[in-house]
Amino acid sequence: MLRLTRWSVLVFAVISYFFTPQTAIASGHRPGQQPWEKFGVYFGYFIASTDSSFRIGSGIGLDIDVENLLGLDSTNTVFRTGALWRFSDNRRHRLDFNWFSLNRDGTRQILDEITIENREGEKVSIEAGSTVDAFFNLDIYEVAYSYSFFQDERVDLAAGIGFYVMPIDFGLRVTGLVDKAGSEDFTAPLPVVGLRMDFALTPQWFIRTGSQFFYLEYDSFKGSILDFRAAVEYNPWKHVGIGLGFDTMALKLESDGEDFPGIDLTGKVGFNYTGLQLYLRWFY
Repeated sequence: MLRLTRWSVLVFAVISYFFTPQTAIASGHRPGQQPWEKFGVYFGYFIASTDSSFRIGSGIGLDIDVENLLGLDSTNTVFRTGALWRFSDNRRHRLDFNWFSLNRDGTRQILDEITIENREGEKVSIEAGSTVDAFFNLDIYEVAYSYSFFQDERVDLAAGIGFYVMPIDFGLRVTGLVDKAGSEDFTAPLPVVGLRMDFALTPQWFIRTGSQFFYLEYDSFKGSILDFRAAVEYNPWKHVGIGLGFDTMALKLESDGEDFPGIDLTGKVGFNYTGLQLYLRWFY
């Protein structure tokens, strides 16, 4: 009976620690004092595993897996940075900005004949034995606004809207029995809606989560984004912290060149990444 009582007290203490928002002791803050920073910036390295494909031209052009077929690197380590600003006195209104870039190129000799369709609709055969130089460059700029509809000293739960602006440049050049080249470059401004939830476990430990999505199908245009991220942060100093995050995104765009919505694309592009980010942050 004594052992059962001790376990009951322990279980009750754990439940109270994590699920009682009024308990200032749990977060280490005085009642009414919230841990959500006014402003913060971060920078770090992002290690991502990527899977990319594209088709130049419309119709029955072949979708090319650029990692497997054309030899582009499937693992990339890039610099990544961002900032946030809570611009209202109650710190419920927040702006976020994030940026990173993936630039890749590769060369491979094709063992089997493939056929693609260029922007003008012409079918081009790449014969076995040809050498293909390929590139796939992508910048991701994200600007988002969110409003915290629930916020206390433990939890910050918000919904928001934002834009991904993505300059994309991809293509290939074939040398050998034929000498052909094809490329596409455009900027994709894509709106997203999302949810964000942050947890203050202690004054030093935080869990950050968020997801965003977009889908649009109109006439000859199809586009979708699904993004999810989560991170654990530790703040050993008053204004400086470190974090380890997980991030995954799936992007698909397809159009026949009608320039909608603001995307002059003839063909199809798909891009997925999953990766880990180690970063340093400054905040106040």
